[in-house]
This record gives sequence, structure tokens and C-alpha cells, in this order.
Amino acid sequence: MSRALAALALLAAATRLLAPAGSALALAAKPVPVLCLLLLALRHGRGGYPRALAAGLLASAAGDLLLDLPGRFLHGLLAFLAAHLCYAAAFTLEARRLALARALPFAALVGAILAGLWPGLGELRGPVAVYAAGFLLTLWRAAACLGATPRGPRAERLALLGALVFAASDSLIGLTRFRGAAPGAELLILPLYWAGQALITASVRAGRPA
Repeated sequence: MSRALAALALLAAATRLLAPAGSALALAAKPVPVLCLLLLALRHGRGGYPRALAAGLLASAAGDLLLDLPGRFLHGLLAFLAAHLCYAAAFTLEARRLALARALPFAALVGAILAGLWPGLGELRGPVAVYAAGFLLTLWRAAACLGATPRGPRAERLALLGALVFAASDSLIGLTRFRGAAPGAELLILPLYWAGQALITASVRAGRPA
């Protein structure tokens, strides 16, 4: 079943990338890779951690659809904020220590990105700032897990790397939407997004007892 889900996810990703932009086929294919990851997370793990990640993946799938619908950007942003909160909750279930020092480099990074976008945000400044705080929370809590969970170092590193790659995709969306298209940026957004989600999901299996 795991191989079948992985194959379906790859097929759907290729379909989304190759289908005409804005077509019904592209819209239908877009959430499928993340829904496959959701099923994999639940298949390979038990307990609060995989369930919280699955909730985040479900919210992400909703965001995938909403961002592609006209006039639904704020709804999509809200869905992805919910996903980040679910991921942060999952990481906090694994490591409850604050580890505030680990938030500092991410706060500086997110602050710099937000400052760069700020002039072009207009009336979306508030919502985007709240969303940025959400993905800062995800990054911080993933970093707080390093060396502090029963899942082990490999799972911890996968989760943090996934959060960073997901944040890179988010940043490219912001740059293309609010600062104008950067050369090649649109070609990277979805592959980075799916890669980030896949790495976070892989932390479930990587953390299973041998």
C-alpha cells in the first residue's frame, strides 16, 4: 500500500505540474500528493504525533484547493496557518521544553522576509504577519525537538528539514505574489512544498522502533 500511495502521489504531482494552469485537472490533482502523505502518516505511526501531522496535512490539502480558487487567497492562508499550528502541536507533543534560544535565528529570518514583503502587502499586512508567526512557530518547535524526543535524531532532523523546505516554498509564494515574479520561482514552489511535506511525514516512519 505504501508503494501504491507513493506512486499515486508522484503521478498526481506530475499531472499538476504538466496540466494547463487553472484547468479542472490541475485543481483536482493538486491536493492528492498531500492526501497520500496523510494516509502514509497514519499507516506508519500511532499516537498523537502522527495524528497531529495528519491534521496538518488535511488542512494543507484544503489550502491547496483554496489558493487555486479565485478570491480565496485569505481562506487558503487560513488553512495553511491551521496546518502550521497542527505541525507545531505535533512537535510540542514530542518535546515540551521551550528552547527559546532555538527560535532566535528563525525569528530573524522570518522578520527579514516579512520586512522585504511589507511594502507590497497593503491590506494583507495583518493576515500575512499572523501567518508568518505560524510558520515561525513550526520552525521553532521543530528545532526544539532536536536531541529531545524518543523518536531519535534521524526523525528529528527530517522534521526540521521538512519545516525549512516548507518555509522556503512559502517564502517564494510571498515573493512572487507581493514582489513580482522572480525568474524560475514558480517552478520551485510546488516541488519544494511537496518535498517539505514529505520530509515532515517521513519523520513518522523514521521514528518508529526498530
